[in-house]
Amino acid sequence: MTREPPILQFDRVAREFSGGVRAVDGVTLSLAPGSFTALIGPSGCGKTTLLRLVARLDSPTAGRVEAGEATVSQSVCFQDPRLLPWRRVVDNVALPLELAGVPLAERHASALDVLQAAGLAHASRMLPAQLSGGMRMRVALARALVTQPQVLLLDEPCSAVDEFTRMQLDTEILRTWRTCGATTLLVTHSVSEAVWLADRVVVMAKGRVHADHVVQVERAERDRGGAAFIREVEHCMRLLAAASGAPSNGKAA
Repeated sequence: MTREPPILQFDRVAREFSGGVRAVDGVTLSLAPGSFTALIGPSGCGKTTLLRLVARLDSPTAGRVEAGEATVSQSVCFQDPRLLPWRRVVDNVALPLELAGVPLAERHASALDVLQAAGLAHASRMLPAQLSGGMRMRVALARALVTQPQVLLLDEPCSAVDEFTRMQLDTEILRTWRTCGATTLLVTHSVSEAVWLADRVVVMAKGRVHADHVVQVERAERDRGGAAFIREVEHCMRLLAAASGAPSNGKAA
């Protein structure tokens, strides 16, 4: 039975580290169920800290983060695929199910299903060392999907690949989101990637929300070379420049 994705709520959330460094400072946001939100901003602005708070890998020093009930399933995809080098692809993808106590035949069947959907069935018996960087990242995305998560957290999953591979992975991320219908939060340094994937682009600066922009181009009309898409990217780049305190001519790179 399909489980409904939750609302993600940040209520005046702060995270302060030793030395008085506030990575997150009074963030209030509400992410609709099943939505796709991208966080962008200069390095050190608190994007990843916010994502870690949702993932319960860290705790706020003030405020509340609500991501549904304790039983809500979450998956995190990090910058590094973090595949176990001695395990075949199918066993890497099945690992979350193994840790949950799912029997071998059932978890392998589920892993093969998501690999088939990702176009990776041919690689199921390979080891990570036999895969390209892009393929390893696709395997990591398949692993994130195998549990049918209600919340999907993506921490710069395309940061270590070339631009062409990034675009291929973006297509895979979009397919993954459409498949699982999860409430999704993406951290990225790529403005065009944020506009391509997300319903909403949140710009952060110094631990705070600087701007909250709803993407104005419908998904079916998003063309990376199209005038409307480029205008959206340029608008978000101006917001990012303002958040960074840098001048901008608003032109897409």
